[in-house]
Amino acid sequence: MALAATLLLAGCAGNTVSSATASPHARPAALGTPVVEPDLVAWNIDVRGPDGQGLPPGSGNARTGKAVFDAQCASCHGAAAAGGPMFGTMVGGIGSFKTDKRLLTPGSMYPYAPALFDYIRRAMPLTAPQSLSNDETYAVTAYLLHLNGLVEQDAEMNANSLAAIRMPNRDGFIVNDRPDTSAVRCMQDCKPLRTSVAAP
Repeated sequence: MALAATLLLAGCAGNTVSSATASPHARPAALGTPVVEPDLVAWNIDVRGPDGQGLPPGSGNARTGKAVFDAQCASCHGAAAAGGPMFGTMVGGIGSFKTDKRLLTPGSMYPYAPALFDYIRRAMPLTAPQSLSNDETYAVTAYLLHLNGLVEQDAEMNANSLAAIRMPNRDGFIVNDRPDTSAVRCMQDCKPLRTSVAAP
């Protein structure tokens, strides 16, 4: 009986969030407490592609981005992003999406430059996602855009300049115009998602 109680307590303890693994931005869990908007700020880091809404303060250029890339990214992506032990090249391929030999790179595929920033900030480096500062992320973004011939080496990337870049494959996507994409957020007294049709 004592063993069962000990195991139960250990199991309950295992369900708590460790302060060592919790986000440094998060408040301690308060089960049953409503979440308020300020609690979400640290987690709500998405960036809207077409106009860059959500891009944070900060800036960087390709010159400083090379140093960050060499230290944080080259071990997987290779020198000058030409391909490494884990991933293929991130350079070139512009225009290849109109051929039968597509080369998938940020320059050839991304319709909006802010999407590159968003992906780097969320997921890179692979061993420590979200560890780069905003300035480092802008710098790495600038470096990759420079390697693809889209910005000059000293061009300063920030929320305004990044959103202003016209990517080569901007028009290579089909607009998602399904009815649910224009749905309005509803939290109470919501209409049914669809009306059931009576059988004839």
